[in-house]
Amino acid sequence: MQLSDCDSALLTGRQPSDSFSAVLTRHIYVRAARKPKFAPLHVDSPTLSTQRPNDLLTGEELSPDQLSELIERAAWMKQHPLGSDVLHRRAVALIFQRPSTRTRLSFETGITELGGHPITLRTEDTQLSRGESIRDTAYVLSRNVAAIGIRTGPDELVQEMAQYASVPVINMLTANHHPCQAIADLLTLKENFGQLEGLKLAYVGDGNNVARSLAILGALAGVKVSVAAPEGYQLEPVAGAELTDDPYEAVRDANAVYTDVWLSMNDSPETAAARIEALSSYQLDDQLLAAAAPGAIALHDLPAHPGEEITEQVLYGERQRIWDQAENRRHGQKALLELLCSQD
Repeated sequence: MQLSDCDSALLTGRQPSDSFSAVLTRHIYVRAARKPKFAPLHVDSPTLSTQRPNDLLTGEELSPDQLSELIERAAWMKQHPLGSDVLHRRAVALIFQRPSTRTRLSFETGITELGGHPITLRTEDTQLSRGESIRDTAYVLSRNVAAIGIRTGPDELVQEMAQYASVPVINMLTANHHPCQAIADLLTLKENFGQLEGLKLAYVGDGNNVARSLAILGALAGVKVSVAAPEGYQLEPVAGAELTDDPYEAVRDANAVYTDVWLSMNDSPETAAARIEALSSYQLDDQLLAAAAPGAIALHDLPAHPGEEITEQVLYGERQRIWDQAENRRHGQKALLELLCSQD
């Protein structure tokens, strides 16, 4: 299992990379003033529909209107980070069975800003490591917390947690889905282009959980998603996404070009050489970005491996909005928690 930049820095005593520092400073700051109470009906504060899903497992639980409201609310929360008190004196359990930098930072900081207390649990912190069932764990957690987030491998584990929990369950990442990332990506697009309807996003590389979630939530938001991947690495037909093996065809007229690592946490290290060879012509570089629409932006959900799926020039260049994406995880997830946990 690959160590996160944070874990590696702690173990070796070295300074975290500039990339990690950039993400960290987006999520942590000194709070000098006491957080105001949230008034749900304030005229300047867009509110979420009273109808809400029980959980967020894939993103398909949301209607187009709910997703639109959620993105609007997230944008408002970005401007008013202490404007909601929806989790006042309540706790949220965050179960991490996979390494995390952005997910842990954004959820813990966001829950705190909402007035709540994040309880982070690694597998070894729970009786799951000693054979306790997901069902029993869901029963116990539901008696103590307002919501449960889980970052793991098998989708079935999250589905079972949601089946037995009496509080909302949020998929923080599974092998097949990453809906919280897609929400942040849509917020980033909305910030840059003013609207989502009619935009085109091209995803280039491994057709993985991120690509699938972009297709699902993109369709709900009116964003056309095109996925370029080689044979054996392409998505199944999903949510009307355009599938191709030609990255230049995918990026034609695209407002954003998106990529992800070629070797994900759920992939076997033994396949690394074959994956890199198969995906080597799908790198996000200046030439590919230039083939997109004028003003197109570059996106990446991180962590990045410059020289593989993205060049250093694009990763740190003027047309990227990657660090905005990383920050927007917090704001999107706060809006999601408010939608799922509101008691009115």
